[in-house]
Amino acid sequence: MRKKRTNDPEGMRRRVLDVAEDSFQARGYHASSLGDLMAAAGVTGGALHHHFPTKKALALAVIEERVAAAVEETWVAPLRAAPSARQGVRTVFEAVAADLEQQGFVRGCPLNNLAHELSLADADFRLALAAIFAGWRQAIADKVRDDQRIGREGGTDPDRFAALTVAAYSGAMSMAKTAQDAGVLRECLAGLESSGSSPSQSALPEKRRRRVLRRQPIR
Repeated sequence: MRKKRTNDPEGMRRRVLDVAEDSFQARGYHASSLGDLMAAAGVTGGALHHHFPTKKALALAVIEERVAAAVEETWVAPLRAAPSARQGVRTVFEAVAADLEQQGFVRGCPLNNLAHELSLADADFRLALAAIFAGWRQAIADKVRDDQRIGREGGTDPDRFAALTVAAYSGAMSMAKTAQDAGVLRECLAGLESSGSSPSQSALPEKRRRRVLRRQPIR
């Protein structure tokens, strides 16, 4: 008796996304061929192209569905649940460092990895990645504003604090990946916290910014 064929297009789509997400992080987008992805996912070319007409479409789906979800799960949700913005930042840094140490290797930040590879390769990739960075920064800034409504963080500029936090984490993950040492995250967290009051609208940074803007271009 012939075995009844199971039709599960959504399951197939998820499987392709799983394989592509893993390959893009481990090997990079450009080094991941569609043939390799089809073989790993166990799908035909027709099935793959039914869901993702091009490799670019597949990558955009990975960015918008998987990378965005990873940032939401790793950063945004814990931050919103934390009693304060600073506690939320500390919780995320420490949790990620602990997870990486238990894992035994550092693959890097999924968003960072693809941003480094794809931001200059294609405008659609750049915009999709930039939107995730913007949402991440907005979530941090909003949490600082929540703190300010109850009398905390009076001297803190929410947007600058968010930019510094994202930059510190992204840089820490890049260094941790290069060194294969998650301890870099704890070092960067310590530096972030030891800076005292977070970036504010003080006169000194503003003066420095104006001096930079008045410099003449090198010819």
